[in-house]
Amino acid sequence: PNPGDYKSTFLGDTPVVLSRDADGKLHAFVNRCAHRGALVCRELRGNTDVHTCVYHQWAFDHAGDLIGVPFRRGLAGKGGYPKDFEMAEHGLQKLRVDQVQSMVFATFDMEAPSLQDFLGEEMCGNIKRVMFKPIKVIGHARQYFNGNWKLYSENARDSYHGGLLHLFYPTFGIYRQGQTGSVHVDDSGMHLLLQVHEPDEGQSMEAYQEASSRKAEEGATLEDPRLLEYRKEMGDKTMLTIQTLFPSVVVQQISNTLAVRQILPKAFDETELVWTFYAFEDDDEEMIEHRMRQINMVGPAGFISMEDGEAVNICQQGIARDGDKSSFIEMGGTGTGSLEHMGFDENPIRGFWKGYRGLMGL
Repeated sequence: PNPGDYKSTFLGDTPVVLSRDADGKLHAFVNRCAHRGALVCRELRGNTDVHTCVYHQWAFDHAGDLIGVPFRRGLAGKGGYPKDFEMAEHGLQKLRVDQVQSMVFATFDMEAPSLQDFLGEEMCGNIKRVMFKPIKVIGHARQYFNGNWKLYSENARDSYHGGLLHLFYPTFGIYRQGQTGSVHVDDSGMHLLLQVHEPDEGQSMEAYQEASSRKAEEGATLEDPRLLEYRKEMGDKTMLTIQTLFPSVVVQQISNTLAVRQILPKAFDETELVWTFYAFEDDDEEMIEHRMRQINMVGPAGFISMEDGEAVNICQQGIARDGDKSSFIEMGGTGTGSLEHMGFDENPIRGFWKGYRGLMGL
């Protein structure tokens, strides 16, 4: 990271900018000019000394403070802003910023609990686990769904569908119902950590495939089996984690594919999913190549993730005209707590709706 680096993104449906000042401090502000409301930053990312709105050239510093207005005093005694015009009163709307490891979060609420309190010790602990040393971004992907953002939030919390919808998982022994793992739901119900562990010693891939409830045709193979090679690097037995942080973040470790997904609502029935893939700064070229190879499992055209997008689409199509109907989410009962198994319960989905309804006062 360098002074002047910035990234434009969204907080919900509000365009925002994350900017780094000369001292390395991070600032976030709404990407809306204080003059006439135009976008100030129009690039996804870059580096600049000044953020300037192209419309009327109002200029803002890295903190979003207004530092320049053309013809502020008019020209030759004509026009301009009144004498009581205060630059300090016309900066960009500020957001509160905090971070865990390399993940940066922002909120409009200056009185909200700290990020660490909001996420909790366990959720912060997994972020520290998958980012246990300095990281570097190795790629991005963007995916669009014709569905409400909450449908994808359900999908990301749903271990029940893993070995059923995603035929790739059981076919090649990556995941199946009943595999050793756990589901951790925080007390609010809003945050989830799903973990799948390495097979026990002596448990072969063939045994996993044989026990699977759904398999591909006999003889299914990969042209490049290195796609499935798992290299232990976190110091534990967990080889797959899906961590969902309310309302709009997913942190994943699928074998050696490391990524953060950002869920962006675009309309009541449109959602954008932004994938950011990362590696560790000290990875050698061969390890980077390995991670890039495994990215083929996820993302818009991934062997796994493209099916999640289709699931969201068909759910939206199915419910579009039946707003008064409800889903039946009682696999495993009606609880929202953590589990020492996975694949047969919908606790995390019920937890999501518990947290959502609480925030919405429903």
